[in-house]
Amino acid sequence: MGRGPVQAVPDAAVRARGERMTVPVPNHDGRLADAAGQGLRAEILPGLAAAEDLWRGLEARGGILATPYQRFAWVSAYVAALPDPTGIRVLVLRDAAGRPRLLLPLSVGRSFGVRVARVVGGGQANFHLPLFADPEAAALAPAALRRALARAGRKAGIDVFLLGPQPRLWDGTPNPLAAGAPPAPSDAYGMRLGPDPEASLRRAFSAEARKKLRAKERRLTESLGPLAYVRAETPGERVAFLAAFHEQKAARLAALGLRNPYADPATRAFLERAAAGPDPAIEIHALVATGRGRVLATFAGAVDAHRFSGMLTAFDAEAEVARSSPGDLLLQHLVRDQAARGRRSLDLGLGEARYKQNTCDETIAIAQPVLPVTPRGRAFALAAAGLTRLKRRIKRDPRIFALLGRVRRLRARERPPA
Repeated sequence: MGRGPVQAVPDAAVRARGERMTVPVPNHDGRLADAAGQGLRAEILPGLAAAEDLWRGLEARGGILATPYQRFAWVSAYVAALPDPTGIRVLVLRDAAGRPRLLLPLSVGRSFGVRVARVVGGGQANFHLPLFADPEAAALAPAALRRALARAGRKAGIDVFLLGPQPRLWDGTPNPLAAGAPPAPSDAYGMRLGPDPEASLRRAFSAEARKKLRAKERRLTESLGPLAYVRAETPGERVAFLAAFHEQKAARLAALGLRNPYADPATRAFLERAAAGPDPAIEIHALVATGRGRVLATFAGAVDAHRFSGMLTAFDAEAEVARSSPGDLLLQHLVRDQAARGRRSLDLGLGEARYKQNTCDETIAIAQPVLPVTPRGRAFALAAAGLTRLKRRIKRDPRIFALLGRVRRLRARERPPA
């Protein structure tokens, strides 16, 4: 968030001092990568079905560079919930030998008379990284990649690409789409998980924090009875946990005077679909008072074999529950659970929040690239870039941000009940 192309790297000594250590993003080998990029050719496939075999084949082969939001299961659940999926396209870049190098799902539509291509996932996806076939594919020179995208855009009648939040580094590999792009309004926060769940937990929560959480857990048990940390595995659990999330989140956002994006039927349908099945694209975890069947907190995230990426969380705001920090109790369990199940990384998504900065020792720097293709697209890109700068300034100025929060809360109190 304003630090340019850097990403924090976990370090035990630095963590012990309560700091973050950063290293510069390594440069691409411009000459070799640009030479390889000369042979790039693009095709834009009409919808997910046309790309499914290729997409699933890349996932099955392994070695791809992607986030959990680029799983076919996640993207297809999102698209299936759209009221109108006719604008969905999949851009595939191949090298001179015909090998697929990059796959990027897009939603193409008109905005203010401009034909805009956005990465599928919208605000539900914290990271819009393309699916790169392997780390070598991500080593394409940024200029060569942008030229290939622009050529594909012109052929498809696209005026501008809005490429959304792009991590500058992913698994230690630079993202060529983020190179030279302006910073996004917010960064993301994450941590590496080790093979020892308790060691991962100690890195995320200090001894003093763990002691306080044990006391809070005892207090909750005394007032509400036995507690359980549950990962939704049955349809009944998914329904119950999502219902609790929606109710708790709606109350929280209303109190803050914020719009509730989860009230959208398409968003609800997406979450239900993505969390279903034996290998869900989204995992839902909950802290439950078992005697009463009361859900005290929920946490859900996009998952692949190696990472849990936090998407949504909510907790019971009733005073006797909230003072015992049920969300922190659940997050502590989540860190231990993910490490025990062999995942290597956990992130808590975009945006600033106390619990993210307290838990995570890695700042994931995010860029917000916009790629104009036509003169009309350039005008749109300038406006989009200006809006991004404004949002970033508001989020980075505590006085403005606090003032906006007070205005929203005042408006929420004055709004008549529904």
